[in-house]
Amino acid sequence: MRFQKPSHNFTKILFKGLRTNSLKLLFALSFTVFINTFGYSQDIPPKQEPIRPKETPKPIIKDTTKASIDSIIKPPLNIKEVDSVKNDSIKKPKEFLEDVVTYSADGYVSLNNKEKKIYLYDNAVVKYQDMEITAGVIVIDNNTGLIYAGRVKDSTGYSQRPVFTQAQNKVEPDSIIFNKDNKKAIIYNSRTEDSGMNIFAPVTKRENDSTLFMKDARFTTAENLDDPEYQFISDKIKLVPGKKIVVGPTYMEIYGVPTPIALPFAYFPLNKDQKSGIIFPTFGEDTGSDRGYFIQNGGYYFAISDYLDLAVLGDYYTNGSYGVRVESNYAKRYRYSGNVAIRYENLLTSERAFPDFTQNTIYNIRWSHTQDAKANPNSRFSASVNLGSSQFFRQSINQNNIVNSQNNTLASSVSYSKTFPGEPQVNLNLTATHSQNTQTETINLTLPTLQASVGRIFPFAPKSGAKKGIFQNINFQYNSRAEYRITTTDSLFGKSEMFDDALAGMQHSIPISTNFKVFDYFSVSASTNFQENWTLNTINRRFDENTQSVVTTDINGFDSFRTYNFSANIGTTLYGMFNFKNDKNNPKIQAIRHVMRPSISYTIQPAFDQFYETYDVIDANGNTTDTVEYTRFERSIFGAPGNRYSSSIGIDIGNNFEAKVRSKDSTDAEPKKITLINNLSVSTRYDLAADSLALAPVRLNGGLKLFKDKMSVNFGATLDPYALDNNNNKINTFNIDNGGSLFRLTSANVNMSYALSNETFSKKGEPENDQRRQDEAIRANGRTDDLFGRTEDFSTRIYTDEDRERQKEKEANLSNYNYKIPWNLRLAYAVNYNNTRREDRIASHSLMFSGDIEISPKWTVGASSGYDFLNKGFSFTQLRFERDLLSWRMNFSWVPFSNLSSWNFFIGIKSNFLQDLKYEQRRQPDQRL
Repeated sequence: MRFQKPSHNFTKILFKGLRTNSLKLLFALSFTVFINTFGYSQDIPPKQEPIRPKETPKPIIKDTTKASIDSIIKPPLNIKEVDSVKNDSIKKPKEFLEDVVTYSADGYVSLNNKEKKIYLYDNAVVKYQDMEITAGVIVIDNNTGLIYAGRVKDSTGYSQRPVFTQAQNKVEPDSIIFNKDNKKAIIYNSRTEDSGMNIFAPVTKRENDSTLFMKDARFTTAENLDDPEYQFISDKIKLVPGKKIVVGPTYMEIYGVPTPIALPFAYFPLNKDQKSGIIFPTFGEDTGSDRGYFIQNGGYYFAISDYLDLAVLGDYYTNGSYGVRVESNYAKRYRYSGNVAIRYENLLTSERAFPDFTQNTIYNIRWSHTQDAKANPNSRFSASVNLGSSQFFRQSINQNNIVNSQNNTLASSVSYSKTFPGEPQVNLNLTATHSQNTQTETINLTLPTLQASVGRIFPFAPKSGAKKGIFQNINFQYNSRAEYRITTTDSLFGKSEMFDDALAGMQHSIPISTNFKVFDYFSVSASTNFQENWTLNTINRRFDENTQSVVTTDINGFDSFRTYNFSANIGTTLYGMFNFKNDKNNPKIQAIRHVMRPSISYTIQPAFDQFYETYDVIDANGNTTDTVEYTRFERSIFGAPGNRYSSSIGIDIGNNFEAKVRSKDSTDAEPKKITLINNLSVSTRYDLAADSLALAPVRLNGGLKLFKDKMSVNFGATLDPYALDNNNNKINTFNIDNGGSLFRLTSANVNMSYALSNETFSKKGEPENDQRRQDEAIRANGRTDDLFGRTEDFSTRIYTDEDRERQKEKEANLSNYNYKIPWNLRLAYAVNYNNTRREDRIASHSLMFSGDIEISPKWTVGASSGYDFLNKGFSFTQLRFERDLLSWRMNFSWVPFSNLSSWNFFIGIKSNFLQDLKYEQRRQPDQRL
């Protein structure tokens, strides 16, 4: 860069500026001069000398050695191809389609190159990426990227409605416009179904994230959208398939008639995973016990995880009564599953300060746990717990507990077992049990019971081959049982006083046995058993002369006694056949087979007098009037040792009767085998060491299976050979010698159960029972045959796919109702006779029945009741009515009489999405009765 020297012209121009009249011209010329003076030239300036350091640097010595390259190694060639288009300055345009579009049609496919459109007619199909459209007519416009789909019009109207499917979303409109670029769509008269919810909208806009916005839409769970029995009308709806439905202001119509039922907004989750939410309660009024208005079974559901959930429910009455329920289900595949339910109720009758006011608290705890067999083959844990107040089911204010009020026993069991494989095998079992009589309010607990056993050991068995003979079959094992037993009542349960009368002890037993054959047809077995009993509870008994009474003192401390016995048994099996078929005739019953298993046993039971003591009864004058024998082990948990020597012979005869019956099918050559009498047994014993009453009563037991094993009959009787005196006491005189019969019938019983239906005698067989109802009955220690009624929890019942399939099957077989109406009936008959001391009376005599009849595919009527022939009155009676209203269901349950008289009416939508839309009215039982 250098400055330019101004010339003489420059000076003249500068001074000439004094004569101009234009300031703009002067400013432009001055600016030009300024640029020319201070501007830089485009020439490259010469290189300046580099600044060297003060010290002279050392000269750089270059290596003159040259590296030679092997002629074999050649320099690498540049084989990378350069795309000429990549370096092209012109930007490559976007592809017209991102994927292949496939299309087809049954009618014709027309391509218009001028309009750049494709016309498809009759069963047209277009697939593009995850989108599929089927319709009567489809037009693909390549100019705008739009796809039009519509119906086909013929003489009958419109047909081949479009079906638009993308991912999991499916829409059935009248017509559709789809933009394949941004994947948006406008849908007209769409019909959408998601998780059982049917939605119809005149205009629907679909966004590219599969979200649907609908205007003036209606939604329902009815299957017939053209004529739904009910529907909800909403101005706007937002649908995210598989996730949620959000609606604005909504009102309800029933068969096209508007109703006052309206909602400002609504939210329906469609996610199939568990979700937390509010459980809508049931409202009503308790007019029976004056508790006022109430809400029942309302609360919140917590979806804690895929393995665990929790429901907190409650009942509240305006007089102050309330109830709380906590229920939880848990499960882990291939490991375990179970449920827990805790119920507590604080019951107030009438109002405070009134003379009939009462307050009572009741509770119930239920726990069920099942371990999968695959979890651990050598250990197992299970639980079945049902404990609480004895009057819980009778006094509960919750309608769901009325049927369980007929259960007289509550039982529980929690057990853990462990097996140690090997030779011999060792088994360990730890169990806690509970048994509660709700009538007497007596509770028996074992906390816990420990059982250990060692498998059978054959000391003389050969190392290989079968065991033969008396010595090779000799075996023994070891069993041990420790128990801590508590007997208490409802009022003392949970208090320290319940342990005052607790019993504890341990029993060890070593049985030794063997078996062998004699004369090839007789089986002989012999055994001996040694027992040692440990106890912490003994007594001391004496007679107090001052009070003239027997004083018994409990002693807590370790004590033990040992017992043993010996027994032998010989038996055989006899077969008899009675043939009725011959060459001349072919009767229905072709043969009867009789199998008899007689056996004779001999048992020796020594007397263990060393464990018995005596005390003298002394009168007021100091004279001994009696000497009483007792044992200090009377309170032993496993019983006291016997002080009477016994040497008895027993006779047992078992009988089975079977028949061969000609088959109804002529093509079946083999007759069918049926059981006539199952195990008709007769048994008695004779004590050789007894000085009187040596012959024991004869016991007769048997069972029958009739009507293709649908009817079960069990009977039993006790026959005593000894007579009674005038005071009805048994004497050592045979009844036949006293002027009577050979035996005296002292007791008898007959139990019969029968389940039949319209399919009982057909080849189709019996219908399957409702497993949900049976599981609930088992958890409550009730009956599974509905003879005590049926628990009807209408508001929380889930309408499953099995229920829908069952209803569709009924409708498909509608014509069968003209000659065959589905029905079922369950019967239970029981009678007990007692004549031990010439009572000659029927101790109990009752008939219970339960059944249902479908008078039409939509109507079902059922009843559970019974009649007590002894007291001449009906037992607990429940009447049931159920009406299927397409998308709705109506149920009515009624207990017409007794102190549990009540009724429950329910009508609601079947769908689980709208199960809170319901009406329920009930009358509570009057507990004051």
